[in-house]
Parts: sequence; C-alpha cells; structure tokens
Amino acid sequence: MISPRARRIVISIILAAICCFWIYPLLWMVSASLKDNAAIFANEGLIPSKPTIANYLRAWKEAHIGAYFFNTVFVTVGSVVIVTISSSMMGYVLGRRRFVGRRLVFALIAFTIFVPQGYTIIPVFDLLTRLGIGQSLWGVMLATCGGSFVIFVLLFAGYFSQIPNELEEAAKMDGVSFIKTFWYVMLPLSKPIVVTVIVMQTLYAWNDFLLPLVVTLANPAIRTLSVGVYAFRGENFIDWGGMTAASTISILPVVILFLFLQRYFIDGLAGAVKG
Repeated sequence: MISPRARRIVISIILAAICCFWIYPLLWMVSASLKDNAAIFANEGLIPSKPTIANYLRAWKEAHIGAYFFNTVFVTVGSVVIVTISSSMMGYVLGRRRFVGRRLVFALIAFTIFVPQGYTIIPVFDLLTRLGIGQSLWGVMLATCGGSFVIFVLLFAGYFSQIPNELEEAAKMDGVSFIKTFWYVMLPLSKPIVVTVIVMQTLYAWNDFLLPLVVTLANPAIRTLSVGVYAFRGENFIDWGGMTAASTISILPVVILFLFLQRYFIDGLAGAVKG
C-alpha cells in the first residue's frame, strides 16, 4: 500500500515532467531569440554560447515591431473597455430580469458560439468599410470586440444570477435607479468576473491573427503584433532569430498580466460556473 506522502511525491514528479515538456517550446523561443540564425541551427542547446540582443533591436526598429506593439496596445485596451462594459450590462439584464423570450435570447446567443470566425470575417469587413473605418485602428479594435463577446455575456449572466435579491431590493427602497444599481452595487460585487473577462479578452485581442490580417491588408501601418510576427516569414527564407525575438516581445506582456491576475481569473470562472 502506497503511503499518502509517497503518492504526493510521485504525482509531483509526473506533473513536473509534464510541465517541463509543456514549457520547452517557450524556453526554446527565448533561447533562439538570443542567437543568430547560424547558432539556432547549430543545435548548441538552450543556453546560448554567445547571447546577443541584435534580434530584438532589429525586430523593434527595422521590422516595426515597436509600432505594431503600440497598435496592439491600442486595439487591446479599447476592446477590453468596450467588451467589459457591454457584456456586463447585457449579462446583468439576462441574469437578473425575467422577460418574455429570455430563453430564446439565451439559445440564440449560445448558438453563435458555434459559428466559425471565418464565416463572419467578410460581413465584419464589409460593415467596417461601410462605416468608413475599414483601414484604421478603430476598425481593428471594433472588429476584435466580437470574438468572445457571447461567452462573456454568459459568464456575467451566470455570476449575476447568484447574487442575493436583497441587495437589489435595498437599492430600490433607497430610490436608486436601475442603471445606478447596476453600476454602483452589482458591478463592484462582480470584480472576479470582471477580471476574468479582462484577462480573456486581453488574451484574445492580443493574440488574434486572422481578423487583423484581413483588416490590415490594405494598410500595413496598422498591423498588430501577431500579423507583424508573421511578416518575418518570407517566400524562400524565414528569419528565425527575428521571429523568435518578436514573438518573445509579443508574449511577455500577457504572461505578466496573467501572473498578476490569475487568482481573480480562477475565482471568476469558479463563480460563473457555479451560477
């Protein structure tokens, strides 16, 4: 019979091995970003013999990754603000109000989750063109807002549905309006789910490739990082050093964000699932 301590040690060793296997591509990417192309194919291991930051300098300036970085920040921050506010308001109504057709609305919202992104790109691009923002960062930002919006509405609806009714009733007795009740009472209580939505939308907007690629085809100056990294892939040659440096630059902010907000992220998901 295996003791509990021995079982924990075995499980820890297995999980550590899985973690090393999972994190190896990330370590290889960071390692390759500190080598030139010749050293990358020399198979010298993860630790560079002659580390260099030339790839980062070339990627930031010559490949315009610096400009793409700020484009991505603009698109991400704008989409996070729009999606968080709009999805929380819609989730509040669906989670706290009973009205005719509510189940139908839920069903239609859930159905859109199964629609592939490729089928919506042409209508989205056509809409942006008609609005006159098809070749601007505003267009990229608005297009990015729709990717995970439905999931966030369902998360907010599930979270708001489990908040006690007494809080809303007390606000009504004090003469607080519907909108103020949402903004000053309900929304602050949903901090874990708000952080969850911020993290998930940030990851989606920061890493989205297909939609920004289509929108920015006519105007390369508004490319985001994911599209800019792809530009290192030529027809006959791939600049692995520059690509790995640009990839490291693009992935570092979201890793730092998740490390700081992971506790709220997990709490928000747990609360929404429970609701």
